Amino acid sequence: MKSNSTNKMNFFAKRPKTPAELVKAVKDLLTPGGRLDGASGNIDGRKKANEELSKLLVQMKVVLYGDAETDASPEATAQLSQEAYNHDVLLLLVERIGGFEFEAKKDVTQIFNHLLRRQIGSRFPTVEYIAKKPQIVFATLKGYANEDVALNTGMILKEMLRSESLAKILLYSEQFYSFPAYIENTTFGISCDAFGNLKETLTKHKPMVAAYLDANYDRFFSTYTTLILSSNYVTKRQSIKLLGEILLDRANYSVMTRYISNEANLKMMMNLLRDKSRNIQFEAFHVFKVFVANPKKPEAIESILRRNKDRLLSFLKEFHNDKDDEQFNDEKQFLIVQIQQL
Repeated sequence: MKSNSTNKMNFFAKRPKTPAELVKAVKDLLTPGGRLDGASGNIDGRKKANEELSKLLVQMKVVLYGDAETDASPEATAQLSQEAYNHDVLLLLVERIGGFEFEAKKDVTQIFNHLLRRQIGSRFPTVEYIAKKPQIVFATLKGYANEDVALNTGMILKEMLRSESLAKILLYSEQFYSFPAYIENTTFGISCDAFGNLKETLTKHKPMVAAYLDANYDRFFSTYTTLILSSNYVTKRQSIKLLGEILLDRANYSVMTRYISNEANLKMMMNLLRDKSRNIQFEAFHVFKVFVANPKKPEAIESILRRNKDRLLSFLKEFHNDKDDEQFNDEKQFLIVQIQQL
């Protein structure tokens, strides 16, 4: 039996904040010019505000996920979600995450991703909310410019890209074309994360992406070629590999037909076949084979292949002969036969 002193302690214990109070308290801290910005010029006050924010985010996480003592309540989750939408707290969290404590940054990612996955019947309320506030998607992508938060915002972006409506917002935006800068001009880890989300944008929702590539062919491929010709080995290899996946996807048939009818693209792949890296040669082979295998080659493409016929045949006969890969060897043999028949 609990003692009276324990009962008194429980009686005077601080009542946990309701979801509405939590969201309001977070918003008050995040609003520009508030305590988190050290509005009073007090550095200690700013530090305390940051600690307070960290505690509030932990409490929000408990509402959404539960903890050792309490299970998550659907009603409380719904209330917290609705309050977050009403007060535009999601945008503030992403825009201001750079100034948060280390654990608080991780908590923001978990809160965001839980809300993004929240489903009512066939609806995803947070996805619907963000679709009307595209600046949240763009602020998340912009996180790649800050190495202190890039991997946190990258995880949120990846979760967003699972939704076709949010992936479409990003793909059809001007901001989509900032991906190469984030891939080329950041640290290795951030570059790989950014490339992973570029790939997700271009491969997850196939019919939508095919329509985009059809309508924006020239701009997309002139930008994408900069990645294929990157001086960074990893970027170059990943980009050629992804190009092969895009071209060989049935949904992108008309894009593939257009790409393999272009002489400059063929010449680029023939040069990459002779790259000093064997892995890059191998990825280039998988794009090159699409040009050769095309039964309706334009005259300009056939002419290049015919002019280089002898050199291509002697090159391919020696190409990666040590590779124990039955499919690759079959494809190589098929190309040799196609080129011989030119």
